[in-house]
Amino acid sequence: MDAGACGIVLAGGAGRRFGSAKQLADLGGRPLLQWALDGALAAGGLDRVVLVLGAQADAVRARIDPGRAEVVACDEWEEGMAASLRRGVAAAGGAAWIVVVLGDQPLLGAAAIDAVAGAARGAPPEVLAVRGRWGGRPGHPVALRAELAPRLAALRGDAGARDLLREVPLLEVDCDGLGDPADVDDPDALARVRAAVAR
Repeated sequence: MDAGACGIVLAGGAGRRFGSAKQLADLGGRPLLQWALDGALAAGGLDRVVLVLGAQADAVRARIDPGRAEVVACDEWEEGMAASLRRGVAAAGGAAWIVVVLGDQPLLGAAAIDAVAGAARGAPPEVLAVRGRWGGRPGHPVALRAELAPRLAALRGDAGARDLLREVPLLEVDCDGLGDPADVDDPDALARVRAAVAR
């Protein structure tokens, strides 16, 4: 098995709360998703990057520059985040660690991804997951050891791996100062992120 880490950027949702395809919302002259993807691509701790698209996949694909990322489509995106996660995990086959990044966290940045990926690579064998902690609260990125793939393949619905993380040996990494974990779920959140970028 490859000892490396594969990042998966999840961007399959329809953005119902946002009101449109938030992946393509303008942020500083670039699509919002491009920021999250560029952060993953700049992370030295990731050997590969997989971008998972779903809703309006063709339109999103046409507007972004995937760079070296492998772009895959999740046909079951309407089910929720679990479907995109399953698709990404399948595409990451062979990696020792899968590092999950959310496409609606544009300012997360490479430093936080590298902190989690680095902790994962150095984790003792009994640790099956590593996740970032912001202001004392758990968040992304989340690194999942390949041994969890069968359990990830069984996930359904819109909760991602949250429940699974409660059941496995887990290491948390303090990411304060390494980026901004703000996610863009609605237009107000986008306005706040735009203000942060402008500063």
